[in-house]
Amino acid sequence: MSGKKVSRPCHHCKSRSAAADTSKIHYEKFWLYRHCSSVQQRDRHAQKAGQLFSGLLAMNVVFLGSAFISSMIFNDVAITLADVWILLSILKVLCMFWIIYYLLGTSRQPHAVLYRDSHAGAIWIRGSVLLFGSCSILLNVFQIGYSTILINCKSKVEIVFPSIGILFICTQAYFLWHHSKDCIQVQHNFTRCGLMLTTATNLLLWLLAVTNDTLHVEIESQLRDVERRFAGKAPSPHPHRCNETTLCTCPNTTICKVFQKGYILLYPFNTEYCLVCCSVLYVMWKNVGRRISHHHVPHTKPKFKLQGVVFGPLLGSTAVITGVCVFMMYQIQATGLAPSRQVFVMYYSYYIVLLPLMSVGAVIGTIIHALEKKELDTLKNPTRSLDVVLLMGAALGQIGMSYFSIVALVATDPRDLLNSLILSYSVLIIFQNITQNVFIIDGLHRRRFTLPGKEEGSKEELNREAYNQRRVSVLELGQEIRKASLSYIHTYSHLSWKRKALREISFFLVLCNIILWVMPTFGAHPVFENGMERSFYGYSTWFVIVNFGLPLGVFYRMHSVGGLLEVYVTA
Repeated sequence: MSGKKVSRPCHHCKSRSAAADTSKIHYEKFWLYRHCSSVQQRDRHAQKAGQLFSGLLAMNVVFLGSAFISSMIFNDVAITLADVWILLSILKVLCMFWIIYYLLGTSRQPHAVLYRDSHAGAIWIRGSVLLFGSCSILLNVFQIGYSTILINCKSKVEIVFPSIGILFICTQAYFLWHHSKDCIQVQHNFTRCGLMLTTATNLLLWLLAVTNDTLHVEIESQLRDVERRFAGKAPSPHPHRCNETTLCTCPNTTICKVFQKGYILLYPFNTEYCLVCCSVLYVMWKNVGRRISHHHVPHTKPKFKLQGVVFGPLLGSTAVITGVCVFMMYQIQATGLAPSRQVFVMYYSYYIVLLPLMSVGAVIGTIIHALEKKELDTLKNPTRSLDVVLLMGAALGQIGMSYFSIVALVATDPRDLLNSLILSYSVLIIFQNITQNVFIIDGLHRRRFTLPGKEEGSKEELNREAYNQRRVSVLELGQEIRKASLSYIHTYSHLSWKRKALREISFFLVLCNIILWVMPTFGAHPVFENGMERSFYGYSTWFVIVNFGLPLGVFYRMHSVGGLLEVYVTA
């Protein structure tokens, strides 16, 4: 069609394609707004009503599951962990039925997916779904193996629940990998309810994982205090509860130890998997019924290249290598019977050196953004809006824990060496999170550097538009291209140092956030071991604070990597 009508003006082609697309659109309907005179107005009201009712469905499911989990924690006689697993298994089965129906039915209907959100389902976040999903599958395999070995003292639900979990993870990962960009145009309300049910299920799985991790670490610390008593050393100051840990102990076999250690090692990945899936599902929910105009679709996608960056990778690699060494030394000494004071001093000293460098880099990057005077991208973008909310919300985990630590340390003995290091670390964490958020959010809202006078497109599109609009000769067209090229070179020469600086800073922050994600994810939790805040707030209170703040902090680092890569690519 476009080949036959090249000589027509561009706006006529767009109007024809828009009319063709409009004939395929399934406008939403809702019985409350069936008397609306305008189809578009009825569609808008129906979309808001569908979002409202599906949101209410998710809210009720989350409240029901939270009530079960809270009852299990505070009254484990009436509501047991097995009861919670049965509820979550039912929700998983319902979600799998809906996903299969979407894959085989909804998405294959005529004109079901007319638009795809190019900003949604970035490769790094889909890769995170596959990575964390694979680790979660291994986690469930280890749990099944461990429960099978101890079948005499384990419930059969402890084998059925992870088995259903493996099927759920595989189904959901396939669904998110292939359909995370869909803007579905049929069965709007049913699709919204299915997405919200799946989101609520992942939220409950995350909540259960956090509470289980709390109980696991609590038991581990209490067993360590028992060992200290047997060794003739003073136990850590916290109240003890009577735990019948000897009822179901792992036999002295290699396979059982492998299952046990593998389960403990892979456990944090399950929490990250649930959070990442929730973010992708929310974007899909916002995109249901969304119609994207042609000028919102980018013609070219920026690619990741390492050209022109030297200092960022060099400094970042130094931070990563140093962090790996610190992490290994910490793990070797902290897993012993009595962790030494020097290992905590080393750990916090590394952070105190690295965090100011990250903060200075983020501040310089923000200043460079202001100097560039590039226009802000004000187009509606649910993915970017969610990225901003997730960055701000996840940062509250580390910021909240830091403020609790500051109050505890100032009220006790801030002049002590270790206490002063923890105090400095807490203040620097707050400042680093804030400066990095400002840099990332500002970068995400900046328009990508393109040809002067063009927000999207390439030289070929410039030539075609010039030819269609003004039928100039070949010589005049060559002069126009030469002028545009000279303008491009002139602009690039003036902005090159700023763009290079932004890429250096972004890459440095990417590597720093990776090592700051690796260390707490694989077990470096000094807040559990130093005992300062725990003795101030009490054992149970501090563990609740940490186990809600720490997973958010880990998720923040991982999500910051994605945002910084976006800033790097579009710099």
